[in-house]
Amino acid sequence: MLQFLIVCPLLFLAGFIDAIGGGGGLISIPAYILSGVPVHNAIATNKLSSCMGTGLTTWQYWVNGYIQPKLALLCVAAALIGSPIGAEIALRIDADIFKLLMLVILPVTAFYVLKKKEIGEEAEKLSFKKTAAISVAAALIVGMYDGFYGPGTGTFLMLLLTGAAKLDIYTAAGTTKAINLTTNIGSLVIYLLNGKVLFLLGLAAGVFNMAGNFLGARFFRDKGSDIVRPIILVVLVIFFIKIMIEMVG
Repeated sequence: MLQFLIVCPLLFLAGFIDAIGGGGGLISIPAYILSGVPVHNAIATNKLSSCMGTGLTTWQYWVNGYIQPKLALLCVAAALIGSPIGAEIALRIDADIFKLLMLVILPVTAFYVLKKKEIGEEAEKLSFKKTAAISVAAALIVGMYDGFYGPGTGTFLMLLLTGAAKLDIYTAAGTTKAINLTTNIGSLVIYLLNGKVLFLLGLAAGVFNMAGNFLGARFFRDKGSDIVRPIILVVLVIFFIKIMIEMVG
């Protein structure tokens, strides 16, 4: 019962944040571990609850017209190619080297977000070919990062799609969720086959995660970039603190 009391409220918060700016995993995975779930089971069970929440948000964004099917499919394919490449790199490179690099990248990213007045509302728009090329490259790179390390994947993808590919904030969010859902389902299948998922806890937490995602998607629809920027900054700060704790530990 204590596990449920710890995990479920935090999964609601993770879903709310994830629906808007990504990075929900920075809250949800520590929530499972804090409740006493072993690390591998925590990651696996989180995939179940995340699939439920992300699935709902993806459907909401699809209904609202935020997902361009052709662009989303290209990005999904690129992310699925990048993820195993990143996993292969992870086997060859010490993760501490990457964490040191992130301690530099995260403050720079936060400065970019603070400096930028509006996210995803640039006057400049690119042709579909240029947008697709840049979006696919971003999905490939972030897919590699997801396979190598993972936290904050949705946040980085949102920033790349709006900043480099010049997508509006809504299309960027829709594309990001389509990618997140696909990669989460792929990972969940592997964990299910290996018997690592705690179903009762994962399903209960998934319901709370869906509620958080639902409300987060509603806020995003109504507030747009006004709510995205502070949420992304919160995610970046949490991520920075997480890495500092891991390095000290």
